[in-house]
Amino acid sequence: MAENASRIDGLREAIAELGERMDRRFEAMEQRFDRRFEAIDRRFETIDQRFEAIDRRFLWLTGTLVATMLTLVSILSAALLGG
Repeated sequence: MAENASRIDGLREAIAELGERMDRRFEAMEQRFDRRFEAIDRRFETIDQRFEAIDRRFLWLTGTLVATMLTLVSILSAALLGG
């Protein structure tokens, strides 16, 4: 009877130790995933900032082009109408 109790205690300790090891491994995995997702998130933020800068440049260039075209149309229409 004492042998069985000793074996059961040993099994309980082994199971508890295994549970602790699994918890540590899962924690380590979770930390690695968190770091990777944070790195990916930073990359997406950088890409988003670049697209915003490109959008601003595009709008500026479009505005400049429209203003130039309107100026040219005004000059040409004045020249053609003899004005």
